[in-house]
Amino acid sequence: MKAILVSEFGGPEVLQFGKADTPRPTGTQVLVRVHAAGVNPVDTYIRAGIHAVKPKLPYTPGKDAAGVVEAVGDAVTRFKPGDRVYTAGSISGTYAEYSLCDETHLGILPDNISFEQGAGIWTPYATAYRALFQKAKLTTGETVVIHGASGGVGLAALQWANYAGATVIGTASSSVGQDLILENGAIAVFDHSDPEHFAQIKEFTGGGADVIIEMLANVNLERDFEMLAMFGRIAVVGSRGSLEFTPRLAMTKDASIYGMSLFNAPQHELDEIHAAIATAASKGSLNPIVTRKFPLADAARAQRDVIEQKGNGKIVLIP
Repeated sequence: MKAILVSEFGGPEVLQFGKADTPRPTGTQVLVRVHAAGVNPVDTYIRAGIHAVKPKLPYTPGKDAAGVVEAVGDAVTRFKPGDRVYTAGSISGTYAEYSLCDETHLGILPDNISFEQGAGIWTPYATAYRALFQKAKLTTGETVVIHGASGGVGLAALQWANYAGATVIGTASSSVGQDLILENGAIAVFDHSDPEHFAQIKEFTGGGADVIIEMLANVNLERDFEMLAMFGRIAVVGSRGSLEFTPRLAMTKDASIYGMSLFNAPQHELDEIHAAIATAASKGSLNPIVTRKFPLADAARAQRDVIEQKGNGKIVLIP
């Protein structure tokens, strides 16, 4: 099968397009014919060797994909050949024509979600769900600000928050991203490249947001408190560096800061997320926005874009 192989940690150039043996499922394993694979920022951190999780070399990147079950091991009970599925993990990696998964890695892909959209389900929507509900405990009627709401996780958080009946405000620096945020149900959008947007959001909300989803904590966390309401919660989803922080900001507002990584979620919380995705997606409330598609051989370019370009929707690879 065609696959991307990484033999050393480094820049995007270490993503080599080549051939690998097609895995064979045993036990509770499932072989998925990949129709589309999702590209996420975390894939680039793992490839560079700077993530806490370091796979054994050589490896094939990727955990997110969507496709059709090709074959199953003799102990599989939840899936059968021909099932449309999305992946929430992979034994062999998803940047390939086929991916070997455990059956706990899979969810049924509703008929109203395309394979390309399905490749953008797990990491964005599971991360957003965990941040909003399992960490920040967002409830109906509360106000949430999503920093960087035009990216994959940001749009997922926006859709989840709307589904939960919250009031949603997004930020983005490009006009394309801002339009995308409004099209997906935010009541307002602000330019996060404008240093005054913190004060503007505080004024717009009449005192601040109950919850902030923070995608770039090293840049924004210190100032997030300017637009956070009393007893507010901040869920840190992403950070690309360190910062100087004043703890009294959290003390003064009796605020909570939650760090999170999807890798840390216990199985019962992952099961909760799968169930929530199945319900919301089948109702049409989740709508992954795919804006860029690359052939599998262009995986290096796709990984460059997911970091360097302004996030407007999801990037996927087509084997």
